[in-house]
Amino acid sequence: MNGVEFRLLGAVGVWQGARLVGPHTAQQRTVLAMLLLEPGRVVSMDRLVTALWNRQPPASARNAVQGCVSRLRRTLAQLSGVEAELTTSAQGYCLWVDRDLVDLHRFRHLVHRAQRSEPALGHELLGRGLAMWRGTALTDVAGGWLPEAVVPALEEERLAAQEERAALDLTLGRPQDAAAGLSGLVAAHPMRERPVSLLLTALHRTGRRAEALALFRRVHDQFADELGIEPGEELQRAHQAVLLGEDTGGAAQASPPGEPSRAAEEPGAPAIAVPRQLPPDVEHFTSRTHELDALDALARKGRGGGGAPVICVIAGTGGVGKTALAVHWAHRARDLYPDGQLYVNLRGFGPTDAAMTPADVVRVFLDALQVPGDRIPAAFEAQVGLFRGLLADRRMLIVLDNARDAEQVRPLLPTSPGSLVLVTSRNELTGLAVTEGAHQLPLDLLSAVESRELLVRRLGSREFAARQGTVDDVIAMCAGLPLALAIVAARAATQPGLPLTTLRGCKADDELEAGDGLDVFESGDPSTDVRTVFSWSYRALSPAGARVFRLLGLVDGPDITLPAAASLAGLPVAHTRRLLSELLRAHLVGQRVPGRYSSHDLLWTYARELALERDGEAERREALHRLLDHYVHSAVPGDALLNPAVTASIDPAPALPGVTVTRPAEVTRARAWFAGQLPALLAAARQAAHHGFHAHAAQLAHASRAFLFQEGHAQHQVTMHRIALDAARRIDDLPAQALSHIGLGQAYYRIGDYAGTEEHVSLALRIYEEQDDVTGQARAHTHLGYLRHQQGKHREGLEHATRALDLHRASRHRVGEAQELNNIGWFHAVLGAYEEALRYCEKALAMHRALGNAGGESSTLDSLGLIHHRLGDHERAISYYERALVWRTDRERVSGAETLTRLAEAQAAAGRPAEARRSLRRALDMLDEFAHPDAESVRTRLAELDTPAPRNAPASTAGPGRRR
Repeated sequence: MNGVEFRLLGAVGVWQGARLVGPHTAQQRTVLAMLLLEPGRVVSMDRLVTALWNRQPPASARNAVQGCVSRLRRTLAQLSGVEAELTTSAQGYCLWVDRDLVDLHRFRHLVHRAQRSEPALGHELLGRGLAMWRGTALTDVAGGWLPEAVVPALEEERLAAQEERAALDLTLGRPQDAAAGLSGLVAAHPMRERPVSLLLTALHRTGRRAEALALFRRVHDQFADELGIEPGEELQRAHQAVLLGEDTGGAAQASPPGEPSRAAEEPGAPAIAVPRQLPPDVEHFTSRTHELDALDALARKGRGGGGAPVICVIAGTGGVGKTALAVHWAHRARDLYPDGQLYVNLRGFGPTDAAMTPADVVRVFLDALQVPGDRIPAAFEAQVGLFRGLLADRRMLIVLDNARDAEQVRPLLPTSPGSLVLVTSRNELTGLAVTEGAHQLPLDLLSAVESRELLVRRLGSREFAARQGTVDDVIAMCAGLPLALAIVAARAATQPGLPLTTLRGCKADDELEAGDGLDVFESGDPSTDVRTVFSWSYRALSPAGARVFRLLGLVDGPDITLPAAASLAGLPVAHTRRLLSELLRAHLVGQRVPGRYSSHDLLWTYARELALERDGEAERREALHRLLDHYVHSAVPGDALLNPAVTASIDPAPALPGVTVTRPAEVTRARAWFAGQLPALLAAARQAAHHGFHAHAAQLAHASRAFLFQEGHAQHQVTMHRIALDAARRIDDLPAQALSHIGLGQAYYRIGDYAGTEEHVSLALRIYEEQDDVTGQARAHTHLGYLRHQQGKHREGLEHATRALDLHRASRHRVGEAQELNNIGWFHAVLGAYEEALRYCEKALAMHRALGNAGGESSTLDSLGLIHHRLGDHERAISYYERALVWRTDRERVSGAETLTRLAEAQAAAGRPAEARRSLRRALDMLDEFAHPDAESVRTRLAELDTPAPRNAPASTAGPGRRR
């Protein structure tokens, strides 16, 4: 394991050898724990926020999570000899690490092996697994959610392993060892029946009969006093054995594999056969460790007794491997169900609509149990009663595959404990969870690592290695769908030596492209053809649900919100929500983040094929028009909240009928909307340009500009405004071209390309002058002033700021006027004219407050902090900086980082080095998050802070950091 271990079973952390690498705060440990519980699976931002703060997160919760992730990446970077990567996607975060390096997953693996091993080896494996526990799991995480929601289940796994090891001690003839291990367990859990039963037997076998009887009396009295009931059957049997001097092993003993339970041998019990109906096991089954562990846990729960059978619904999209998982687990668990295994394909989804009825299935099961025909009643209800009666007191495994709905399943469920029912379906079958207490096990797509493992197993390591060059492309195209991967692997097996890119029924020199659609995955067999398999789910939809599914295929973004989907369909939000719920139940869309609907690429391709085939071009174009209207008309009011200093330059045409517009009520919600929609906005801009909606493409970029700049998304800003500039040129829209140049100039300024800034802002100024656009000219001069400051040409910068002020006053743009007063004050400060600087900035502060412009007020407080620092009044400077940060840290984070660096200089000058270091670390975390070029200079300053600086050293003047 290269000396690296990720620990959850006790204190959370990453160790290399005997050294704790990190993390060192409770919040970071919580985030790490959430990622390690499901390595290789995406954990959404909302789940991480819930884990840290439950249902009352602070406003800065998402930023705090991002900071934790950034610091965890630095922790992982310290590891040597091990691959561990923490990735970010639109859905959340994912930690890619070998499960064998995580103590919890090694423990589960050992427990699973022990359950399938001979007693001596099983005992040894359980001992190795239990030795990994170093106390209560997740003992030092933050918040109460993990301890309340996750730790009890983990502790249950530990207790079950301890009980199983003690039972093996008895099986191996070591009752003294069993008694020693069980004494502490019973003391900690005095009303947990299985360890008490085992301890009774252990004491009895070691000749301590009086102690055993005393233990039973004590537990019996506790049950009576605290619960008002008698102990369960298992404990009662163990007590009876002690009284009679018998030896039952202390618990109900399973019959040998392949034999019926003793209940079938009791007088009067109907004799039934032991059916073995499972289909053949999957030869190359891979991954699904988490799901197999969950099914193992359910089997343990069923063995522990209770008043009802265990029911589990495995639900997922077509081709995701539901049947393969159910059949594979059923084969490996069949020895736990000695009374037999029943299996039926309910044909809920398939090439025909001939789904099996419950009456059909009950008769099939009665025949499998070899019930004579003359004993089978004519009425369906009586047949169900007979079937359930035959299963009473027996341990049977029932697999109900490919169910269409809950009504098809309910009559086939046993009513007595001991049996386990596995149901697979493309629908969620939520009703079974509500009325029958069924456990739901959603089955997701395979990760890239799991997809690679499947191909290795199918192809063999040598053949896989020979085709390595194209594997990543194939995995991406298969989108994690096991059926698609299996088709590619099967073709590879029949055409050895050819690259995987050619195994799709096309010419050998063709390249693998998503544009080939689902033709790539034709198998020649309808039951395994990807397009056909998807069609079975599609055919079950209502006409309205089918239309929405097809239209979703027109969307290029990674996901879509409810208002956007309603606009796409031209339907009211409430109606669209019901239709999306239908698609969710059918697993034709997913909802990894609440309110955001998505699906894997192959289903999206299928939906697009259907839309091109069944919906006319005019209808498709109108749907896309409505979707783009939704994004533009929602972004424009959000932009006005984020950047009130800029007058409305975006005047979109009225939205089409049927468009739902999201109008954020305040700045925080506007920022959250843009953050959540950023991938969709980027995709929408590209799609608008591609389909000739050039005005939409330009307007999307312009309405997103303030958010992109304030949040440090410089590369995205370049991308969107290049699209916007090209679109504006195509429709000869000069004002839109000018705005695109401003956006590009801003973005290049942020990434340090000052030549690019000069070029684009100057082009914008030329257009504004030709158009006699006074406000636009002021905007361009503002940006040229920022550029001159960064170039060290402060007097030229002051001239541009003064020109901008005159232009804003001429157009009576009060917010712009206040902004330029502040900028002029800043330039006076860096030129050493502090009295002038104070005069301008104090006037700007009063104007911003009168206008209610909190962002402008924050910028001006930052300037006043600089001025007072330069004047030597460091404590007052600190006060101004801290007041500026109240707004900036959460709402304009890159500028907030710049303020933090200046605050650190003031704190250092005031003799507060520890506070200065904390401020610089906060700034560095923010800048690292955005890959900002200033991060290295802050890192250097942090390293130098221990060296005393000369008195009256000048403060940082990294730039005004004003709102643009």
